[in-house]
Amino acid sequence: MKKPLTNEVGDVRELSKGDMRLMKPFAEMHPELAKELHSRGRGQRGPGKKLAKESVNLRLNAEIVQHFRSGGPGWQSRINDALLKIIEKH
Repeated sequence: MKKPLTNEVGDVRELSKGDMRLMKPFAEMHPELAKELHSRGRGQRGPGKKLAKESVNLRLNAEIVQHFRSGGPGWQSRINDALLKIIEKH
């Protein structure tokens, strides 16, 4: 008898080697979807998508970084938004 993968509260238990042997590859379970994902290629953007952000190294005052980080996750996007507002004003 196979042990359930989750306990009463829904936590997933550690998988055993036997569990791993029973697993099937994604492409075998969903061949059409796997083919579609593979044909798109990694890192390629579909038509009509916004331009990707460019990764840069930028040195900022510690107070600026601390201010934006104190707002939690998404602090880099908030810096980006603040800079965009300045550009729009000029």
